[in-house]
Amino acid sequence: RASHAPTPLVITSYQTLARDVARLGKIRWTTLVLDEAQQVKNPDTQLRAAAAALDAKSRFAITGTPIENHLGELWSELDLAMPGYLGRRAAFDAIVRRPVEKFAATVPLDGLRQRIRPFLLRRTKAQVDVELPPKTEVIERVELEPAQRDLYESLRLTLDADVRAALAKKGIQGASITILSALLKLRQCCCDPRLIRSEHARSVRASAKLDRLRSMLEELVDSGRSTLVFSQFATMLSLIADACAGAGIPTLSLTGATRDRDAVVRRFQSGESPVLLVSLKAGGVGLNLTRADTVIHYDPWWNPAAEAQATDRAHRIGQDRPVHVYKLVARATLEETILRLQDEKRALTDAALASGAAPKLTAADLHALYQQLT
Repeated sequence: RASHAPTPLVITSYQTLARDVARLGKIRWTTLVLDEAQQVKNPDTQLRAAAAALDAKSRFAITGTPIENHLGELWSELDLAMPGYLGRRAAFDAIVRRPVEKFAATVPLDGLRQRIRPFLLRRTKAQVDVELPPKTEVIERVELEPAQRDLYESLRLTLDADVRAALAKKGIQGASITILSALLKLRQCCCDPRLIRSEHARSVRASAKLDRLRSMLEELVDSGRSTLVFSQFATMLSLIADACAGAGIPTLSLTGATRDRDAVVRRFQSGESPVLLVSLKAGGVGLNLTRADTVIHYDPWWNPAAEAQATDRAHRIGQDRPVHVYKLVARATLEETILRLQDEKRALTDAALASGAAPKLTAADLHALYQQLT
């Protein structure tokens, strides 16, 4: 067993750590710093197991989003920093997570806050007095085109029958895949019917949000603004790029398929293109895109923390102009329900890390979410 690292400081990625854990796990580290600790929040993954296998005298978990979906993620990150401090995972779920998320229980929530407070250093931008320009967020609701609305309602009714059948046969847990598939198709319909793998859907050429986005970008480019456009769907970004090309708007793209991310960032930061199309997962963290003074979220994501991280690619140290953030939301659709779910998740994070009552946010969210649509 080696007692020392080959150098005083070793910097690595989580993927490399998982690959080389047999070697790195033999070293007695003085300090372990887990940056972007939300990447190892899932205790069932190899990445998280590799991080837990390291032997270190002191440990720090650093993240801007300690809770993205549920309290189990907070347990996982704290257990990496202080193994065993919050007890075993099963006990934590039974005593804290389920009572708080299912029944909004305040006693275990208060106990959790008191227990973690001495070991939690939380700083917001306002608290550290970073002199950032103001940020304005606008939710822009878009009316679906008639043909697109008809398709959405047709899908909703058809998928509702499929979901009900799956629930009757398998229960909530067993029907989760069916529910997720239904929600995905409804989200795709809101973005652009061409995303749906159906000849009938792809025959509907109307896309109200794409039309609105193109109009916004034309105005922004004419005003000399630089804009980031985020979407969860890489295919949607391709459709946006095509629409921009047709309107004479130059764009750059950054997705999971982009090989040289740094080159794309440099080109955008140098002003080569006024619009950068970004996949939320590929470009939502770790990038400095301060040339942009406008951020557009084309489609809402379940996790508000992921959207906030993406917005912060522009609203960060180095930004010297006010930042405007637009969220395009299809009116009277699943997307408005997602906004309500985002509010609940923000409340859960604030309740666990600060003060206030916890909302009801359970593993049955998918079922409840779908019920709101029917």
